[in-house]
Amino acid sequence: MNIHNIKTLGDLKKSGYKPLSVKDEVRKNLIDRIRSKENPFAGIVGYEDTVIPDTERALLSRHNILFLGLRGQAKTRMARKMTELLDEYIPIVAGSEVNDDPFHPLSKYAKNLIAQHGDETPIHWVNRTERYGEKLATPDVSVADLIGDIDPIKAANLKLSFADEEVIHYGIIPRSNRSIFVINELPDLQARIQVALFNILEEGDIQIRGFKLRIPLDILFVFTANPEDYTNRGSIVTPLKDRIQSQILTHYPKTIEHSLAITEQEANVPEEQKEKVVVSDLMKRLVEQIAFEARNNEYVDKKSGISARLTIAAFENLVSGAERRAIIHNIKQTQVWVSDLAGVVPALTGKIELVYEGEQEGPYQVALNLIDKAIRNIFIQYFPNPDLQKKKKTTGKRSADERNEKEEHPYKQVIRWFDAGNHLDLFIDMNDEAKIEALYKVDGLYELVKKHYHTASNKENALLMELVLYGLSAYSLISKKIIEGRIEFKDLMGSMMNLSNIGFNDDEELNEDDFH
Repeated sequence: MNIHNIKTLGDLKKSGYKPLSVKDEVRKNLIDRIRSKENPFAGIVGYEDTVIPDTERALLSRHNILFLGLRGQAKTRMARKMTELLDEYIPIVAGSEVNDDPFHPLSKYAKNLIAQHGDETPIHWVNRTERYGEKLATPDVSVADLIGDIDPIKAANLKLSFADEEVIHYGIIPRSNRSIFVINELPDLQARIQVALFNILEEGDIQIRGFKLRIPLDILFVFTANPEDYTNRGSIVTPLKDRIQSQILTHYPKTIEHSLAITEQEANVPEEQKEKVVVSDLMKRLVEQIAFEARNNEYVDKKSGISARLTIAAFENLVSGAERRAIIHNIKQTQVWVSDLAGVVPALTGKIELVYEGEQEGPYQVALNLIDKAIRNIFIQYFPNPDLQKKKKTTGKRSADERNEKEEHPYKQVIRWFDAGNHLDLFIDMNDEAKIEALYKVDGLYELVKKHYHTASNKENALLMELVLYGLSAYSLISKKIIEGRIEFKDLMGSMMNLSNIGFNDDEELNEDDFH
């Protein structure tokens, strides 16, 4: 159907066009997407087996929907993606404020226009992108904002009484007729406003300033709510809850891979930065692991949630920190180092809500704690777990195989170097060459990395060598202090007994108990 040739109601009748309700329209197009194996929610990562199937079932049932979940769980994005399930264009009566269907007009304006012009009534075509309304629920939202109010200036200009429908200034909901309308943070909407909203959902009428209008609006309603808000700051009135047929629970990414994909998709990293800064998979995973640690940390309020925006902002800071270093040293390209994680702290402190104990600890210290825990978790995915390398205490005789087996603690040489009184300083703004030169000073560090990653390049080796130091620090085998842009690695506590005093010889492994 060529919409450019259809300009009047008569043309529309001849074309054979048959209008559908917005819910039937979405249902029809969703069925086509499912049949063609096309994802109607492309770009939404991690919901393929959970939220998306639930949403599809709700839309096929022509339901209004409530997305219930913590902040940063793509609730609003899910609603916005639904516009792609609308027809590309629909016809309305030209000049209508409420998207009047030419075959079934609702407003007095459209009815009068059709009565006056008949088949010559002008038609306007509306694109799907214009058929979406959204409102953030706040305590100051009024009935006039959502539904409408009397416009005295219009009444005076048209010389009409306040009882005439034409003097109404329609709110955002009537203007979203034949569209998708979203109310975010629904519990924050005052109860009396929710009641007025329910009246539209259930009865299809509008009451403004004492007179009643029967306007059966055609809208697919989508609501979002945070469980914390739902129970503490506000509630959804029972009649409105009853009218929302499907409540769908959202969630955070369940795997690092999903989290990586989201950050890769959403992070705003200009091409200029991508050319100047190389980010390894290791560093990307470390950033994502910070969010996973935060969602289970005893200092962080789990009810408030940890938004995906945390890792997106942290990743952007990570890249920018490396870019800043490249600019300082006037080099064309650099890589992100583990020490660059110190620069993501500002992206963490503003996005985590702390419990009382966390407030006592302080947001900065909690952020550093989360980074250390992320390093601890990722470290053992690349190197042996230090906790498993314990001294074997046996009684009685050993077998011949056991006597011949020589198992050394994999980190013995590195730890011994620090225990001998050596220390290593790595500066956050240190250039790559100087950092690599410093890392090679630690006995056994290069050999350890090369043993596990013999095909790694020089810069990859250096990054892994740095990871080993941070990992050993996270497992309390060496100490790490951050002092004004400098990270200092040295022996644990200075007064730690040396390895010979704890029986650390070629035939024995380090015992975790020896360090506590």
